[in-house]
Amino acid sequence: MVSPRGPPRARPTDMTTPGPLLPPYGVVVGALLRLVVYLVAVLYSYAEQLFLKKDDNKIKKQDIPAVCDLHCCKDVPVRNGLIGQKPPSINPERLKDFGEEDYLNGDVKTWEMKIVSRNEELLRDALSCIPQPSSRTSLASCNRLIRFEDISAAAFKIQCGVQKTPCMYSRLSKQYGMDIYLKKEFLQYTGSVKERGVLYLLMSLPQEQQRKGVIVASDSNFSMAVAHHASELRVPVFVILCTSTAPARVRMCREYGAMVISYGTTGKDSQLHARRLAQENGYLYLEEEDSAVYLSGLGTVGLEMYEQVPKLDAVIFPAGGHCGLLAGSAAALKHLNPHISVIGVESESFPVLQQSLKAGHPNDDQACNNHHFYGDVSGVGFGSNSLQLTGKLVDKVVAVREEDILISMLRLLEYERATVDAEGAIGLAALVAGKLPELKGKRVAVVICSGNLELHLLQQCIARALTLDSRVCRFSLVISDCPGDMSKLLEFLAREETRVLDIKQERTFVTSELFTVEVICTVETRDKIHTAQLRNALLERYPTAAWTER
Repeated sequence: MVSPRGPPRARPTDMTTPGPLLPPYGVVVGALLRLVVYLVAVLYSYAEQLFLKKDDNKIKKQDIPAVCDLHCCKDVPVRNGLIGQKPPSINPERLKDFGEEDYLNGDVKTWEMKIVSRNEELLRDALSCIPQPSSRTSLASCNRLIRFEDISAAAFKIQCGVQKTPCMYSRLSKQYGMDIYLKKEFLQYTGSVKERGVLYLLMSLPQEQQRKGVIVASDSNFSMAVAHHASELRVPVFVILCTSTAPARVRMCREYGAMVISYGTTGKDSQLHARRLAQENGYLYLEEEDSAVYLSGLGTVGLEMYEQVPKLDAVIFPAGGHCGLLAGSAAALKHLNPHISVIGVESESFPVLQQSLKAGHPNDDQACNNHHFYGDVSGVGFGSNSLQLTGKLVDKVVAVREEDILISMLRLLEYERATVDAEGAIGLAALVAGKLPELKGKRVAVVICSGNLELHLLQQCIARALTLDSRVCRFSLVISDCPGDMSKLLEFLAREETRVLDIKQERTFVTSELFTVEVICTVETRDKIHTAQLRNALLERYPTAAWTER
């Protein structure tokens, strides 16, 4: 029977029914194009390696001396690995293409052999050679100067082993009339920037030497960095310290994983003992020097600061005895932007760098203060490489007083909550002392490179800095030994809004009238203006008061 509605209509096709499982035409074409590009890149890389091998073979034939020449010529330095081999150049954007084997055998500071590399193209332009005094044995003079590619390679290899410390805007900027950015390298695990150079130095050692171990002989930041990173790399590490070393330093080296040996009463005794152990057991004796590997590791600070703070006008580094941080970072910064001013700061008590630059060679005769307050700043540890880079790339070197360093430590503690030592605070001390008036209104970065200050020194430094900043003052006066006179003095100090820190009464050894007492008060004020107001009010109320000058 035919339906009155007519013949049945065909059901519409379901649009959600999946079609054939074939990729679109555009996807196939894109995949083919990627495959072709990949094959072209592989072929290009293979051809480039072939050309490099041919060039290396030519270099080897030209540079390899005869065996008799190596044994007969005493002045010819011994070369490590392939003689004359030129490492491939590294650009920052190609760092991820390099593996761990690149730049493995570098310039290593030892005490018994000289390890150098073939002469490379120097950074920017050729530098005049500065002679090394014969009285100082230094292998750094045999090493080539660093290139920007060396610093880039170091940054890639140590990026997982050290902290990328912040470079933050400081609240001190308004006080000194410039934009101040603080590079807080004291936040490294051992509290020092030396970790960067030490880690790259240890990673560059041959595997056989890493198996034997390394040995150091000092209580400096360098030794603590060696103790920590050698333990992390599972390299046997020995630290030889003299018996006068602070117990806190000995404990820290042991906690970092080093085998600590106490020997001798002076640093020279421990160094001789360390050299003897190195010779007998095959350890590598390390001390802070200016080899290309070590300077490249320290130079990574300049790379990070250039990346973190755009449009920098000037960067301030600590200088002093060990100016490897200044030299390595200057090489990186000047390569990236020649207009950035690089400034070094050292202490007026031992202006080693300034005198060495004037003399044209490292000055070993400069008397240095060995007080623990100065730490690594007071040592004479740089060689010809650091001096050449500093003389060529550093725009200015200034010297500051010890008082300026102490006030700088106080400013960092108050405004940045940073507890640093003299080496860490010396860069900011140049701004505190007003040594760089040309930086007013500019963007300036300051490296706070170290924070290893012993507790007993911290207390003395803060107390002395408060006195130098006119915020802790002392006065004496003579009052009658009657009830109520002392309370009147305390009420007067309370009205002046001062805080009494200490008060002493002297009744026996008094040269004034009988029944009088000499009162010695130590008070704390807000600032210099408040101190001046208190002094004027005190002399007005007690004319015989004597103000103790700092």
